[in-house]
Amino acid sequence: MTGSHASVRPASVDGRLAGPLIVTEDEGLLDDLLRLCAAAGAVPEVVHGMPARRGSWERAPLILVGEDCAPRLGGALRREGVVLVGRDRDDPDVWRRAVKIGALNVALLPDGEGWLVDRIADAVEGAGRPALTVGVIGGRGGAGASTLACALAVGAARAGRRTMLIDGDPLGGGLDVLLGGERAEGLRWPAFADSRGRMAGRALEEALPELHSLRVLSWDRGDCAAVPPEAMRAVLAAARRRGGAVVVDLPRRLDEAAMEAIGQLDMALLVVPAELRAVASAHRVSSTLAMMLSDLRAVVRGPCGSGLDGEEIARLLGVPLAGELPPEPGLAEALHAGKPPGGSRRSPLARFSAEFWARAFVGEGGVPA
Repeated sequence: MTGSHASVRPASVDGRLAGPLIVTEDEGLLDDLLRLCAAAGAVPEVVHGMPARRGSWERAPLILVGEDCAPRLGGALRREGVVLVGRDRDDPDVWRRAVKIGALNVALLPDGEGWLVDRIADAVEGAGRPALTVGVIGGRGGAGASTLACALAVGAARAGRRTMLIDGDPLGGGLDVLLGGERAEGLRWPAFADSRGRMAGRALEEALPELHSLRVLSWDRGDCAAVPPEAMRAVLAAARRRGGAVVVDLPRRLDEAAMEAIGQLDMALLVVPAELRAVASAHRVSSTLAMMLSDLRAVVRGPCGSGLDGEEIARLLGVPLAGELPPEPGLAEALHAGKPPGGSRRSPLARFSAEFWARAFVGEGGVPA
């Protein structure tokens, strides 16, 4: 019951998270568990029994005990986060052994591989409340949805929130350009086009360009003009698990990937210029989104014309008003100079973003108001 099979591990190796403690002498089972840890982006410590290194059992985010070692761990320190791992689905005593070592869960491979990868990833990432996820979409072309999405992300990061900006519009030219960071190092959407299943949130975050204290997943200037919905599902789920705020810039033409993104939103903002034709166009968009979202709000961009104000436009659209956004003099010049939307604290975009997040987050719980 002594002797560590692995040397002392650092907190992370090559960007992967320090992972669970694996207790087994079964080489075949060990190979499977190492493979599952790699899929979760985690680096485990492996021992043949109780670890020789003091504190390993207590500090490990998760302990995976092979059924071969379970009989020798009956007197081990009881704690949460112990999983008994086996292979025999017809073993009538597996739960008895689990109770004996204090395991609240049993994973039987290979059927339980998916569940176990999720459990490993949650444990090493410290899974908590998911990010408040906000989508932004234009009521008509040129409404300024991408500009507002960037400003919201910049505002959330300025407020100290972990923030990720996801570019969901492959024809929008790239949000990294709008943020003045088209040459910033990091991966763009084409690198994630083949993503499926569970993705490690921290690995995603660290792979993306960091601009203005936030992470952004943008399109590049290549030929990739779409990603499968499975890739959008994997990326957005990983982003949300990191907590904080996630802002998604949505295309007006809702393809399968955009529909997948909408399914993970907490709320969406429909950007509507205060013009009659824009309101008519936005009504078609809002009618579609209302069938998929429980929280859709209007952002009315001024100046208001045709005798319509923000409240009246929101009423015509049948959605609540998130706020009015007045014109911003000098915005085009600022963007041309590489300054992000909402970069100036006194700008209308920055003030709108600050007020929006103050209402959206209540206390530290991150509960939408």
